[in-house]
Amino acid sequence: MRFVIVGYGRVGSRTAQILTEEGHEVTVVDNDPDRTDRASDAGFRTVDGDGAEESVLLEAGIDEADAVGAFSPDLNANFAACMVGKHYGCRTVLRIDEDYREDIYEKYAEDVDDIIYPERLGAAGAKTAMLGGDFNVVADLAENLQLTVLEIRDGSPAVGKRMSELDLPDSARIYAHGRTRESLTIPLPGTTLEAGDEVAVIAETDRAAEVRSVLLPAQT
Repeated sequence: MRFVIVGYGRVGSRTAQILTEEGHEVTVVDNDPDRTDRASDAGFRTVDGDGAEESVLLEAGIDEADAVGAFSPDLNANFAACMVGKHYGCRTVLRIDEDYREDIYEKYAEDVDDIIYPERLGAAGAKTAMLGGDFNVVADLAENLQLTVLEIRDGSPAVGKRMSELDLPDSARIYAHGRTRESLTIPLPGTTLEAGDEVAVIAETDRAAEVRSVLLPAQT
């Protein structure tokens, strides 16, 4: 599959790497020459320019791409890139940042295929959204839900258990997992938890204590 990624920051670079490792073709667009140089050094095809401009995106091959991921810090530029992608029949994935507000989400959500909130789940959600998976983090968040990233520490009852063995509340889901100093990725049911791992969990707010009791050491 072919993908265009706008913005080669933390999320864009990691998403490009994951997609490439899985055999996909990625072109990176950024208006910062230092970033395009880094992307080029990493082996990606690059286009130096404003990802909100149709001519730049056409140079990147958006007319033949399967999806565009707009991951720059500029929400308006991201949305413009998605609208160009939509015009050419691409799947569109829009990044919003941690200043997320419900009115912003509602303003943009109907016009794109997926919205990601990468400050919490990083490239795992971005990659899955671009491939068409059900990983719309913001859409899953309602008033009675909360998303938390927890570290599995020594003494946790979860150490040594597989994901499928965790006795989490029915409403709770582990959406991402990462080893020490590694990015969060989508976990497999057979993944065994180790001390130092991190997990991203979405659960009903009133079940948060139960989730912590399953994943964190007992308080003394």
